[in-house]
Amino acid sequence: MSLDGAVDRRDGPLAGNGSGNGLAKGKAAPAKPTYADRRLRLNPNTEHKPERYDDVQSDFDPAIFSSLERHLPPSMLEVPRDVKVQFMKEILSRYLPEGERIRVQRHKEYRYKLMSAYQPLHKELYNLHPSAFFMPSFVKAINDNTDESFRNILSEPSPGIYTFSMLQPSFCEMLLDEVDNFEKWVNTIKFKIMRPNTMNKYGAVLDDFGLEAMLNKLMEEYISPMARVFFPEIGGSTLDSHHGFVVEYGKDKDVELGFHVDDSEVTLNVCLGKDFSGGQLFFRGVRCDKHVNTETQTEEIFDYSHVPGQAVLHLGRHRHGALPTTSGHRINMLLWCRSLQRDEEIPKGFLQLVWRVPAREERKAASVGGHHQTDISQGFRRSQHVKVP
Repeated sequence: MSLDGAVDRRDGPLAGNGSGNGLAKGKAAPAKPTYADRRLRLNPNTEHKPERYDDVQSDFDPAIFSSLERHLPPSMLEVPRDVKVQFMKEILSRYLPEGERIRVQRHKEYRYKLMSAYQPLHKELYNLHPSAFFMPSFVKAINDNTDESFRNILSEPSPGIYTFSMLQPSFCEMLLDEVDNFEKWVNTIKFKIMRPNTMNKYGAVLDDFGLEAMLNKLMEEYISPMARVFFPEIGGSTLDSHHGFVVEYGKDKDVELGFHVDDSEVTLNVCLGKDFSGGQLFFRGVRCDKHVNTETQTEEIFDYSHVPGQAVLHLGRHRHGALPTTSGHRINMLLWCRSLQRDEEIPKGFLQLVWRVPAREERKAASVGGHHQTDISQGFRRSQHVKVP
């Protein structure tokens, strides 16, 4: 989750001790704008379309640069991209401690080792093929891209929880085979893999062994259009980063999952299979950080039974958990979708912007802390059928 610490508002320039334009009399202007003589926008320029920075070599996630660009002063928006990159790097380096950068770098090195050595079983999985991956009804709804087309394919069994048929059985089978192949490979070479988050002890981060680009396209072109319609209040139209992984439940795996909220704006959860009993998702209402442990209202109680290929879309702040998988083996694919552009203020919003992606990147690694889910099960009275009152 993002940092909660309060940060004082900085009303003056972000740095520097000069005045005016910072130029000494009689000297030529510097070739590049510097950190000292520019001031970031307090609120993001929502009308500005930022550039892509996927090819930039940096300790920072490319999404940070795209999001931060919306806060640049007007004079910086027209300069060459390399000038903007240098300017933003100088800003970011002042806010991200060295220890955090080291942890991010460790995760990059870990991912590089995996991707340079692992041989995919199904190479076709690593590029998005809509007609082969998705159900025809889902593809048609996305292509039509209207509120009505989305509502025609889904149901809302409880407020804010949307279910729809999404994945082809052949895709589910291929992804299950790929994950199994990956896990056998790491076990053979005795390589310790990083688990998806702090609560799941079994599963794998799909982004770490090559599926990041495919999942990012899934988020941008298929989940974002739906989130824009159903979750506009939390940045549904500005999803710009993700964490993709699978979790495993059953004998000798995780059995259940405690009551928690996700480190996401929007969560996509799709059952891949296999044969299993139990394992229902239980939902208990949306809460902000301040009220995350408040009592559940009767109308907020909803239990969902997984169906292979069927997706559940909900807010990350929608409190939920998983009941015990009583038999068989269940594997689900999850995509935690985030919006860095939600933060509207500086410095508080800016600090969250700077910390959020690097912090998530390092939390993916078991060696430096797993990707975070907030466990809120302690203190709740449990019964045979539900986790919370």
